[in-house]
Amino acid sequence: MLSILIPVFNYEAFSLVEKLHNQAVELNIMFEIICLDDASNLFTNENQQINQFQNCSFVILEKNIGRSAIRNLLAEKAVYENLLFLDADTFPVNENFISKYISQIDDSEKIVYGGILYESSKPSKNELLRWIYGTKREALNVFDREKNPYLSFLTLNFLIKKSIFSKVSFNENIPNLRHEDTLFSYELKQKQIEIVHIENPVFHLGIEDSKTFLRKSEEAVLGLKNLVDSNFISADYVKLSHYFQIIKKYHLTALTAFGFRVFKSLFVKQLFSKNPSLLLFDLYRLGYYCSIN
Repeated sequence: MLSILIPVFNYEAFSLVEKLHNQAVELNIMFEIICLDDASNLFTNENQQINQFQNCSFVILEKNIGRSAIRNLLAEKAVYENLLFLDADTFPVNENFISKYISQIDDSEKIVYGGILYESSKPSKNELLRWIYGTKREALNVFDREKNPYLSFLTLNFLIKKSIFSKVSFNENIPNLRHEDTLFSYELKQKQIEIVHIENPVFHLGIEDSKTFLRKSEEAVLGLKNLVDSNFISADYVKLSHYFQIIKKYHLTALTAFGFRVFKSLFVKQLFSKNPSLLLFDLYRLGYYCSIN
């Protein structure tokens, strides 16, 4: 019936698995929960307790294989046709989380994305940038997600059939620099596989501090550049690479990169403030994109 697949890396996943297990048992369905740990060094003892639950397993990989490969490995190990992917740093918002996904299972060729939310209370100042970005850009309702169904799709909470996943798996040939979900959604779009958006969110709990988030955002820009340069995706698919193409067309890359280097410290100061601007965050990433070309 349902294989729930959770990639884990340095995060406590026991609470999530306990909640999912209890919901699945209450529904009296055939299910399994598989957790693969990508060679973590944190929370391993706590997560080993997952093995005490019926139909649940937690296994630590000997070496780190990356976000794409571990999801493919999870799908390969799954027994059932219906695969529910969840990130370890998520938690169901509703008590009927599993049943909502069960109600979506049919014979059609589609993917179902439930969405995400962030806690409504503001975090500490050093986590504000990630929280504001998440609440404004990621925590979208169904109506807003359906305006751009592929780019508003995130891989931390979705249902997919194993038969579809065999056609569009995660690409393991790209660097482990994020944007694997962007490439995944792009290939879904190219193959005309529908993404159905429903209101079945999880809380995204793993909020990094602003310094870490900015570093990961730079890694994501590198990842996006690699996807475009390698012709994995069209430059017009993502706004950031689209705007870079415009700057490049008018021979403004060097000037923009120079401006970025001059004002970088001021950008960072504002982004780490009590009121970080997403407009400046976008300009920072665009400037960084230009600086690495």
